[in-house]
Amino acid sequence: MKTVFTIFSVVVFATISDVYSCPPSDRAALLAFKAALHEPHLGIFNSWTGTDCCRNWYGVSCDQETYRVADINLRGESEDPIFERAHRTGFMTGFISPEICKLTRLSSLTIADWKGITGQIPKCITRLPFLRILDLIGNKLSGEIPAGIGRLKRLTVLNVADNQLTGRIPASLTSLSNLMHLDLRNNKISGPIPSRAGDLSMLSRALLSGNLISGSIPVSLCRIYRLADLDLSMNKISGLIPPCLGKMAVLATLNLDCNQLMGKIPATLLTSAVGNLNLSRNALGGNIPDVFGPTSYFTVIDLSHNKFKGPVPRSLSAASYIGHLDLSYNHLCGRIPAGAPFNHLEASSFVYNDCLCGKPLRACSPRH
Repeated sequence: MKTVFTIFSVVVFATISDVYSCPPSDRAALLAFKAALHEPHLGIFNSWTGTDCCRNWYGVSCDQETYRVADINLRGESEDPIFERAHRTGFMTGFISPEICKLTRLSSLTIADWKGITGQIPKCITRLPFLRILDLIGNKLSGEIPAGIGRLKRLTVLNVADNQLTGRIPASLTSLSNLMHLDLRNNKISGPIPSRAGDLSMLSRALLSGNLISGSIPVSLCRIYRLADLDLSMNKISGLIPPCLGKMAVLATLNLDCNQLMGKIPATLLTSAVGNLNLSRNALGGNIPDVFGPTSYFTVIDLSHNKFKGPVPRSLSAASYIGHLDLSYNHLCGRIPAGAPFNHLEASSFVYNDCLCGKPLRACSPRH
């Protein structure tokens, strides 16, 4: 009788273990994903053994109800003890296998900062209906952002910065109505920003710097109420700065430097919620609007390397705060106003203009 009970207990335990562990199909997909990668230094895949990929597999988490793989979190730069013991950051080569797409309940996929992973983003990723986070920053991925990226209706984070991606921003990307964080920095993405970018109603950060993006700034961006950080710097963007950018409720950082923008600065930008404004290294001209006031609060305002003319706006002294101001390399002329904020600025803020004078530059002649 005791033997029968023992056998029964083993069978029950085995059955329970099968129920409360990842399905063989998820395990097989993970092992195929692992087989396409080579990580020589840290041994992060050493724990990927045994039948239960939900238990103690490094970087793998499962849904507590379905026991399907829900999250893959593999970061090459981390404070995890495995990195501290090795006294180094991660390095991994290989490619992202399309087998990853067999993990149909995947909610989060992070394969970040491994520096050596090449190949393309698998197109089948766009068929993962529960995916919320796609973070592939800091690799050597090439090819284009999958055209069907807009199918990922739950996506809140898309981060493919610091890779070698080419092609255009897919038009379908504007269908990502839950997207909050978009980071495409430092790739080779070209073409225009989609005209319907304003449909990204939940977006709070749009970081597109360091690409080959051309065309004008879509006016539709001004419809994104939650947008707080817009970085379009170091591209080939041309045309005028839309005045409506200065009417956005929470836009705090606007970096448009190192482009081909022309025309005048919209006066709205200088009395807006923007506190970090970089318009340097463009072809902007005309007078700097003399509209600063109590609502003007700038930790940084950089207008250097443009074609501005006329005087330094006297109303700058009415701003509630000016931290760093750079007006160098323009065609400004006249006396630099006295008092705050000018009394804490250095000469480098004003050099290489046509005929500025007064502290901190040379003294003005009597006719000024």
